Amino acid sequence: MPRSASTKVRSRWAVFILGLLVTSAAQRLYADWPQFRGPTGDGVVSGPPLPLTWSESEHVTWKVRVPGNGHSSPVIADGRVWLTTAVAQPLDKAEMDRRLALIKDPQGLELVGDLSLRAVCFDAATGKQIHDIELFSPDAPEPIHYTNTYASPTPVLHDGRVYAHFGTYGTAAIDAVTGEVQWRSSELHVDHQNGPGSSPIVSDNLLIAHYDGIDQQFIAALRLADGSLAWRTDRSGTMDPKPELQKAYCTPTLVESERGAELISSAANWVYGYSPTDGSELWKASYGDLGFSTVPRPIVGHGLAYVCTSFGKTQLIAVRYGGRGDVTDSHIAWRSDSQIPKKPSLALVKKQLLVCNDTGILTCLDALTGDQLWRERLGGNHAASPLISGELAYFFDAEGKTTVVRAGQEYEEVAVNQLDAGCQASPAVFEGALFIRTTEHLYRIE
Repeated sequence: MPRSASTKVRSRWAVFILGLLVTSAAQRLYADWPQFRGPTGDGVVSGPPLPLTWSESEHVTWKVRVPGNGHSSPVIADGRVWLTTAVAQPLDKAEMDRRLALIKDPQGLELVGDLSLRAVCFDAATGKQIHDIELFSPDAPEPIHYTNTYASPTPVLHDGRVYAHFGTYGTAAIDAVTGEVQWRSSELHVDHQNGPGSSPIVSDNLLIAHYDGIDQQFIAALRLADGSLAWRTDRSGTMDPKPELQKAYCTPTLVESERGAELISSAANWVYGYSPTDGSELWKASYGDLGFSTVPRPIVGHGLAYVCTSFGKTQLIAVRYGGRGDVTDSHIAWRSDSQIPKKPSLALVKKQLLVCNDTGILTCLDALTGDQLWRERLGGNHAASPLISGELAYFFDAEGKTTVVRAGQEYEEVAVNQLDAGCQASPAVFEGALFIRTTEHLYRIE
């Protein structure tokens, strides 16, 4: 073979092999579900289509009981499913009443006795339990709202480790293969009042989480290597003078702007933009009206961050990121206060923003203008955040029903599916299968 021809053949083989490597890396990236709402943090699923129909007797590959109680979502990598849970000993009524009487405003609150905060791992293919690891055992757990759990923050999988977070009770790193605890950190504390809720995220070599309590409010980053504190930034915006209206339970979102990475972080009364590297505040925007106990994770698209303000006057605010200082008057593109969710996050499909509130009213808005395109009642009570697969959006309610809707200029229901129990945790996806955590069980559906 002539030298030039041989060179061309080798070049073609090199391009072919490189293409295989890139494709394999991309498939691996999108096969995993490493954090709350998936690889991109917005519930968007890449890969094969999700199942459309299921029931307790149809398309359930396995169903296993999860010990304890928790609202954390499953995270999945390397064929293993991880989630956190809280195993608690109940108090008798007399002791419960005695302790609650010592609390200024005990409405809706509960207390437990001994508490064990744990990480559990299951084989994704078979559902067999692989690990059950105690991470923290608080001596005197704070009260918790009856709708929440002590294990509501979703863990993060990154580079062979599981990072499990329990708010004020601590954060731990676990070897994802052996289950060995690499480090524990318990130096950051707030009074959540209703229990922990904010999930952490990874940015470069940092684990970043919100700490918005009724006593103090800040965002902080721990080093992945050893759990040491890298930075901490207090919230700077003016808040309501009542401490119970200063708390929040939101998860931050990373976005690339023209000047680099920005951390979009919703708190009480304000949404902030921070540098994930050092925690410096870049910008902030006021909700304009009281907003607290914020839960939905911001999503981004079209140069905008879509932020729900949750309790108080519930609003949806579309704010342009990339600003400097107080951008309330300059960067808020539009607002909506009609049937906005307090707990579920949003779904963005091209230019259509799907907004399902806590009572199952689904609204489709124009993502650029906020104009309403249509509205439909799904019913049920909703806390879990939706999934998006192509043009299909999946909405999971607390009664076990999942409604599949096709995003479009008009409402189109594709399927309705029913399980025995419902979701507070947001489902995960792995290898085209749905992993749904209900009140007591974890399902693989495909």
